[in-house]
Amino acid sequence: MGDSQTWTAAPSAAEHARSVLAASWSCAVTAEGGREEFVGAHTVAEDGRVTLDVPEDSALVAAAICAPRGEPSAVLEFADAAPVPVRSRIRARLWIAGWFVPVDGRLEFTTTRVVLRRPSGAVVVDLDEFAAAAPDPLATAEARLLTHLADCHPDAVERLTRLVDADSLHGAVRVQPLAVDRHGLTLRIERARAHGDVRLPFHAPADDVARLTERMHVLLTQASAASCPRALQRQRTDRDG
Repeated sequence: MGDSQTWTAAPSAAEHARSVLAASWSCAVTAEGGREEFVGAHTVAEDGRVTLDVPEDSALVAAAICAPRGEPSAVLEFADAAPVPVRSRIRARLWIAGWFVPVDGRLEFTTTRVVLRRPSGAVVVDLDEFAAAAPDPLATAEARLLTHLADCHPDAVERLTRLVDADSLHGAVRVQPLAVDRHGLTLRIERARAHGDVRLPFHAPADDVARLTERMHVLLTQASAASCPRALQRQRTDRDG
C-alpha cells in the first residue's frame, strides 16, 4: 500500500477516556463534603481503578466514611487540556461517578459510571470496555511531543497545512498542533473569530515514539509534494507585508 493514507481509525471512547486518565496530573472531586482539587494525588490501576492519597483532615475522608456503602457519592473530574497554547484548550472532560472506600490510609474508588465529553458531545462509556481498554501508547508523551513540534518546528507545522483543504484554511491566522495519538495528528486552525480542527491520519498506527517519527516523516514528505494552499499563501503574504 506504500505511504497512501488508508489508516483512518480513531481511538474509541473507552480508549480516549483511559488516555485522559493516564495523562492527567490533577483531578477535582465533588462529594458530600464539597469540592476539592488534588494535584499528583491519584494513581490508576491497569483496569482503570483510581486510588486517591489525600490528607487525613480532608473533608473527603469524612464523606467517604459516612457515605452509605454501595451508593454513588462522589464524582471525579479530569480535564484534558492541550499542551500547546490555543483557544478553547480543554479538549475533553472525563467524569467518573462512584464511591470511595478508605483502605490503609488511602481512598479506593469504585466506579459506577463513566462519561466522556468531547467537542462532538458526551458519551457514556461502558464500564467493561473502560476496564479492558488501554491508554493510547503516546498519551503520556503527547505533551512533550506537541510542545517540541510547535516550539522547535513551526516550519513543519506550516508545511503540514498543505495536506489541508484550502477552504479549511480560509481566513486562518494561526495553525497549531492540537493533539496526537497512535492514529493521527490533529491541527487547530484559528481564525479571527472562530477556529476548527483538521485531522491528518497516519497510514498505519504509531505504537511508540520511534514509529511516530516515521509516520510524521511520511506526512511531511506528502506535504512537500503537495501544492501550497492559496489561502495560506495569502496569509503569509499579509504577515510578511
